[in-house]
Amino acid sequence: MGPSVEAERLAQAMGQSTGLPDAVCRTLTRLGVPEIEAVAYLSPALRDLLPDPLTLKDMGAAAERFVKAVKGRERIAVFADYDVDGGSSAALLLTWLREMGHGATLYIPDRIDEGYGPNVPAMQALARDHDLIVCVDCGTLSHEPIAAAEGADVVVLDHHLGGETLPPALAVVNPNRQDEDGELGHLCAAAVVFLMLVEVNRRLRGEGVKGPDLMAMLDLVALATVADVAPLTGVNRALVRQGLKVMARRARPGLVALADVARMDTAPNCYHLGFLLGPRVNAGGRIGAADLGARLLSTADPHEAAALAEKLDALNTERREIENRVRDAALEQAAARGLDGPLVWACGAGWHPGVVGIVASRLKEATNRPAVVIGVEDGVGKGSGRSVSGIDLGASVHRLAAEGLLEKGGGHRMAAGLTVAEDRIEAAMERLGELLARQGAAEVGPKDLLLDGLLMPGAAQVDLIDKLEEAGPFGAGAPAPRFAFPEQAIHYVRRIGENHVKLSFSDGIGPRLEAIAFGAYDGPLGPALEAHGGARFHLAGKLEVNHWQGRQTPQLRLEDAARAGA
Repeated sequence: MGPSVEAERLAQAMGQSTGLPDAVCRTLTRLGVPEIEAVAYLSPALRDLLPDPLTLKDMGAAAERFVKAVKGRERIAVFADYDVDGGSSAALLLTWLREMGHGATLYIPDRIDEGYGPNVPAMQALARDHDLIVCVDCGTLSHEPIAAAEGADVVVLDHHLGGETLPPALAVVNPNRQDEDGELGHLCAAAVVFLMLVEVNRRLRGEGVKGPDLMAMLDLVALATVADVAPLTGVNRALVRQGLKVMARRARPGLVALADVARMDTAPNCYHLGFLLGPRVNAGGRIGAADLGARLLSTADPHEAAALAEKLDALNTERREIENRVRDAALEQAAARGLDGPLVWACGAGWHPGVVGIVASRLKEATNRPAVVIGVEDGVGKGSGRSVSGIDLGASVHRLAAEGLLEKGGGHRMAAGLTVAEDRIEAAMERLGELLARQGAAEVGPKDLLLDGLLMPGAAQVDLIDKLEEAGPFGAGAPAPRFAFPEQAIHYVRRIGENHVKLSFSDGIGPRLEAIAFGAYDGPLGPALEAHGGARFHLAGKLEVNHWQGRQTPQLRLEDAARAGA
């Protein structure tokens, strides 16, 4: 599906007034950037986009209590979720405190033994030995555990969907509280923590005290934003863009070690954060020790970082093997149940709770439907869900918990977690399907491949790709530009690895362009290209720069193909 006539007209007008390449103008138009803002959009300034932290409710109280704890040398504990956002949020606080000469206790619950978020025994124990407990990326729905933290003040810095009432914390800073306007609802937890530290530094500066350099901590915010699939729009885009520059300096030992074990040999981009670094940070929380990721991100010791990175890399390999087994079983079960309803789901005994979220993502991607995958152990199901654009899964899961069909559940628009008794799984999923159907989940059709325009291989040069990158970074909520190359001759096709394809093509007049299609043999794309028989193809995908032995060459990340004239 290509751009509309109106989009074509807007892109042409933008090109005439700015002198930007047509492909860039088409991308900016599709992203909704007005012509008058086009040039400024390509160079976003964080200082212009960063909101005043005090626009968030309870921010003043949270910052004031945090400053008091630091100045009074109070005992501080950080209670964090076990995913990338939680680990990055914790690392932000631990790094900031360390630079101020102040230590803190890190507590991350075990995914299997304790589950998500604060629990009563842990909060009671922390309250006995600490004056302030800061809950990051969790806590908004933890009424009983926070009430159990007697003797300590609790501050919550979160972004998950809030309920009708707030827990009895000193402050709950969350852009997705029900009494917030939602303007900052796209922030991940690490961005909320960053905003609190901005306010903390401002208060210290007013007292003549210089706080740590927050700009140097944006690598953590960028990692969390991309890994948590937060939309890369508004201030998120500026945070990630600046964070990638910080990460490229290789100053944080944990991220340097992680990049090295992941064999990253180019400057970091969103792909690296989402598919190389993020999964490895997550691996500890999924199938290993829950605190490994946060410890890696917060350590200042390169030797400790190297050891932790090696451990996480090994755990990630093990995670992939477990995931593959669960994915195959879940896909088979979901297909037997039917893939055309408002919800695709599967459950199984012994399915590892650390991989059900990833498998739910695979089901969602395969069907373009909201998906839930549940692992059952000792009569209790622990599940994770992923949604598609326009369908608020977190709100429906929250409703399901309020109705009593779930033991607990919550999340945000695109992702949710739940705990359910084994004998209520069928009823709960049927009801969840009804709630999602009301949002139109059953009417979601096959995922369209939206195109920004047509190109010929000769136009796909490195300088054009660099210019397109200025409109990024690209990711959730701001997909990378995608172009079609019509009527192309395939020169060679080579299978690489287990299921990927490498090929070369041209229009028969200009130069050839290399392309790679990952996972092409998981579906019909690989076999169709291999059997091209000299026929011409329409090809579609995203342009990128391939770095190899010091050379930079343009490359197409091929996503789809169709035989010309078919």
